[in-house]
Amino acid sequence: MKNQKTWSLVLVASAILMISMGARQSMGLFLSPLNTHTGLGIANISFAMAVAQLVWGAVQPVFGAVADRWGPGRVIVLGAFMLAAGSALTTQVTSQWGLIFAVGLLSAAGAGAGSFSILIGATAQRIPVERRSFAGGVINAGGSLGQFIFAPLNQAVMSAYGWMSAMWMMAVVALTTAPMAWWLRKTPVQASTATSSRDSITLRQQLGIAFKDKSYWCLHAGFFTCGFHIAFLVTHMPGEVDLCGLSPGVASTSLAIIGLSNVFGSLFAGALGSRVRMKMILFWMYASRVVAIVLYMAAPKEPWTFYIFAAALGVTWLATVPPTAGLTGKLFGARYLGTLFGLTLLSHQIGGFLGAWLGGVAVVQTGSYEWMWWADAALALAAAFVNLPIREARPAERLATA
Repeated sequence: MKNQKTWSLVLVASAILMISMGARQSMGLFLSPLNTHTGLGIANISFAMAVAQLVWGAVQPVFGAVADRWGPGRVIVLGAFMLAAGSALTTQVTSQWGLIFAVGLLSAAGAGAGSFSILIGATAQRIPVERRSFAGGVINAGGSLGQFIFAPLNQAVMSAYGWMSAMWMMAVVALTTAPMAWWLRKTPVQASTATSSRDSITLRQQLGIAFKDKSYWCLHAGFFTCGFHIAFLVTHMPGEVDLCGLSPGVASTSLAIIGLSNVFGSLFAGALGSRVRMKMILFWMYASRVVAIVLYMAAPKEPWTFYIFAAALGVTWLATVPPTAGLTGKLFGARYLGTLFGLTLLSHQIGGFLGAWLGGVAVVQTGSYEWMWWADAALALAAAFVNLPIREARPAERLATA
C-alpha cells in the first residue's frame, strides 16, 4: 500500500509538470502573433521570452528552498495562479515592459513553481535511493508529454480561433494544477524517513559543502549548455521553419515530436541511471546533440528534415534532467535536493536566456540562425566532456553504501 501511494505521488507530480512545461514550451508558437499584435519586433519579443527563461531558472532555488522547508503544496498553488494570471495578461499588453511583466515574470515564475526542482525534490524524499532515478524519469516524461500535447493543441486553437483564445485556454488549464497540490502538501520533514548525517545538516551548511565541490560545478556547466540549446529551439524553431519557406504546422509538429520522443528518452534515462554511471549518460546525450545539429545543417530543409531532427533531439531533450537531479542527490542527499537542483536549473536558464535572446539578435542582424546552430554544437561538445570529471561511484558500489 505504501509503495502504491508513493507512485501515485510520482504520477501526480508528472501531471503537474505536464501542464507547467506544456505551457512554457509552447511559447515559441506565439512569437509571430505577438509581433503582429504588438509591433514590437522579433528581437524585443525574443528578449521578453529570454527574460522568462532566466526568471524560470532564478525562482527554482527560491521556491525549492521554500518547498524544502514548508512543503511543496503551497508553492504549487501559488504557481498555478501566477501562470494563469500571466497567460491572461499576455493577451492585453502591447508594450515591451508589459510583455516582460506578463511573460517574463508572472508566467515564468508560475511555471517555475510547478517545475522540476520542486516536484523531483518532493518525491525523492519519499522514494528509496535505488528508485529515485526512474521516478525522476517518470516525472520528467510528464513534462515532455505536455509539450507533445500542448504544442499542436495551441497551434490548432490559434488557427481556428486566434492566438488570444489559445492563451486563455492555457490560463484555464494552469489552474487545474492547484487542486493537485493537495497530494504533495506535506513537508519533507513529515514525509521523509531519512536519518543519515548528511540529511540532518542545515541548508547553509549543505550549500557550503556543495559550492566547494568541483563535481557540482561541472553539473552546472553542462546544464548551462542544455538550457541554451532548449531555449533557442523552443523560441526560434517556428522562425527557422518560416525562413525555410515551410508552413507553421511543421514547427508545431516538430515540437510535438520532440516532446513525444523525450517521453521515451526520459523513461529510458531514468531506468538506465540505476545501472550505468549517470555522468556517462550525460556525456553521450550531449555528444549526440552535436551529431544531430551537424547532420541537420547539412540536410535539405524539407519537412521530413525537421521531423527527423526533432525525433533525434527529442530523445535527449530534457532527458538530461533525471541524471542531473540523480547526481545531485547522490552527491549531497535528498534533504535539500529542491534547493541544490534548483540552483543547477538557474545555470540551465542563464544558458536559456542567452539562447532565446541571441537567437533573436542573430536573425535580425544576419537574416538567419546559422551562427547560432554552430555555437550550439560547440557548446554541446564542451558539455559532453565537462561531465567526465564528476566523481561518481559505480551503481553497485553506490547501492552498497546508500
